[in-house]
Amino acid sequence: MTHHNHQVAAVTAGLLILVSVYSAVLGPNGWLWFGWTVLLLACVALFVVRP
Repeated sequence: MTHHNHQVAAVTAGLLILVSVYSAVLGPNGWLWFGWTVLLLACVALFVVRP
């Protein structure tokens, strides 16, 4: 499961970079940031449940 957790964390970090670039180029989009925040919370919950 540790490998899976690292994959989820990598995807979350990658999406943070994509959302940041999108916001810098085209302007901020609240729904993108909301979606990323939900993904981040799910990632944190995954690490809490399966360390």
